[in-house]
Amino acid sequence: MRPLFLLAASALLTAPAAAQDKKPAWWDKAVKKVEAKFDPAEARPGQTVTLKLTVELHDGYFTYPTRQEDKAAEGMVNKLLFPEGGPVVFVGETADPLDYLTKAEPLLGIRDLRYHPKKVVYERPAVIRQTQKPGDVAVKVKEFGLTICDANNCFPARKLTPEAKLKVLDGPVAPVEAKYADEVRKATR
Repeated sequence: MRPLFLLAASALLTAPAAAQDKKPAWWDKAVKKVEAKFDPAEARPGQTVTLKLTVELHDGYFTYPTRQEDKAAEGMVNKLLFPEGGPVVFVGETADPLDYLTKAEPLLGIRDLRYHPKKVVYERPAVIRQTQKPGDVAVKVKEFGLTICDANNCFPARKLTPEAKLKVLDGPVAPVEAKYADEVRKATR
């Protein structure tokens, strides 16, 4: 009896971890791809690059920006958290695409719900640390809470950690752009 209890307890403890790794059944029907990449993909220390996080959805599905203007819709957003250490310093704000659609959700008190069907690209500037050694590096988004909906349902947010590769070039260190200098200075103390 005791071995069965231990086996059952072990299954319960490992089930949540296995469930997190497994894609939900709806995922492949909704999502074509989620991809992160830097633009440019090669730069010197001190230079600014832009992380572009692309979500492509199949027809009939949509997702949200990282901010909603209508206060009643402020819970209907995707959440992006960026790492604080590593080869780059994320600066500025995440830019939502401006090609959103809007609709009202009167039952929820929402007059202007912004959403993105098919494809959305979020962008965030980053400065390569001036002390970063040349070579290939990878930067993983700390957390991307992605919510996807169809006409009838919104699925539970899926927490992703997409990774982008960057080649740090050899050569003289570039000066940090003035508009990001304070943020970079604070992050490198």
